[in-house]
Amino acid sequence: MKKYSKFLLLLALLILASCSNNGENTSSSKKETFSLTISAAASMQDSLNTIKKKFEEEHPDITLTFNFGSSGALQQQIAQGAPVDLFFSAAQDKLDLLVDDGLIKESDHIDLVKNNLVLITNKQSNVTINRFADLETLDKEKIAIGIPESVPAGNYAKETLQTLHIWEKVQENIITAKDVRQVLSYVETNNVAAGIVYGTDAKTSDSVEVVATAEESSHSPIVYPIGIIKDSKNYEAAKTFYDYLQTPTSLKVFEEDGFIVN
Repeated sequence: MKKYSKFLLLLALLILASCSNNGENTSSSKKETFSLTISAAASMQDSLNTIKKKFEEEHPDITLTFNFGSSGALQQQIAQGAPVDLFFSAAQDKLDLLVDDGLIKESDHIDLVKNNLVLITNKQSNVTINRFADLETLDKEKIAIGIPESVPAGNYAKETLQTLHIWEKVQENIITAKDVRQVLSYVETNNVAAGIVYGTDAKTSDSVEVVATAEESSHSPIVYPIGIIKDSKNYEAAKTFYDYLQTPTSLKVFEEDGFIVN
């Protein structure tokens, strides 16, 4: 009887050990997953959301979360320690600041696409504006641009108006926005007579029309660099998405949305 009891006890221990090993094997066989946070210029919103769907289908172990805003504000957040894996800027100088601070390696950033700057009005507007120079003829009508100090599109707009020697004349009519999409919204709702945005932003709206495109020589080059944050906890996954953005699949999305692909 005692031998039978010992046999049952030994059998029970073997079954428990087997279950434990199976549990470990099951756990170890699960593929590791990663969640990336990408801080990106507001003007990249539509393109990146399209690319996100394609990327996550091909890389089910990596989830993308975007934080859209003005490049200047995003750069400051990263500099202050915000947990970000990649930075997609609408201006070279914002990304360069992070490189200078040692937050992005020289080898981990690239200029990906370019854009142009346009003057837009609401299609239902009663104000006649056909070129940038017409802005100085406005009376009390408002002009929307991004905050020049933190919104690259706002800085490009200021540079263009300075090149045309009308910045001082139109300053009192200007209202500033936190990012380029807010400028677009002001024009869409007819709260301003005109706005200065990227060509890609204008393309997303059926309510506005492009009345003029700024000469490239009138402002700094509109370049969109992307870089991997050096201290990313998911560096390899971030590098996978960084490389994916440079593939023909991604570049085709950018081009269809109006960006200029190198």
